Amino acid sequence: MDKSVYDENCRLCPRLAAFLDRVAEENPGYWCRPVAPFGDSNARFVIVGLAPGMHGANRTGRPFTGDFAGILFYETLYEFGFGTAPQSTDVDDGLRLLNCRITNSVKCLPPGNKPLGDEINTCNRYLANELERIESPSVVLALGGIAHRAVVKALGKRQADYKFAHAAEHVIDDRFPLLNSYHCSRYNTNTGRLTAEMFRSVFARARTLLERADR
Repeated sequence: MDKSVYDENCRLCPRLAAFLDRVAEENPGYWCRPVAPFGDSNARFVIVGLAPGMHGANRTGRPFTGDFAGILFYETLYEFGFGTAPQSTDVDDGLRLLNCRITNSVKCLPPGNKPLGDEINTCNRYLANELERIESPSVVLALGGIAHRAVVKALGKRQADYKFAHAAEHVIDDRFPLLNSYHCSRYNTNTGRLTAEMFRSVFARARTLLERADR
């Protein structure tokens, strides 16, 4: 993969690099490196998450794989025809994405699942280069406010012009629609802030936009 989009050996953020080293010592066999985007490099549906989870992507090396957030996420991808299976357990499970790619705003596991502002900004170069390669017509979905703001920054736009809200839809320079959803985290789903139906409705909208563009 092009290193301007993903660098497995990136250590530009000292706090994240040191944290990954400690986690690797405590968890032999975990990936504990930047996590690569997963899916078709030419996909027209690109999903941007926050960062790898400690015992999910940071363990397996694939976004949303092996943790709670991935349960609803991959079930929904499968339901709307973006995945070949409703579950993602490890990188060798045979799952493929269909016209879909998953990436993260921050490629490394942050302590407490909370990256600092300078870490988000440092990693934004990779997201910017990835979004630059998206061909039209496409759809981008940001999961959570941090991912939304990272996309807006990566595109060089003013945050004030694009406010995050669940199910919000923005068009940026006619390049692609940017959809918003609350993140499918354990906290959001357990508290009811995000229901399965709310999450599915956003994916249904993405599917509609893609099919409309093909007419």
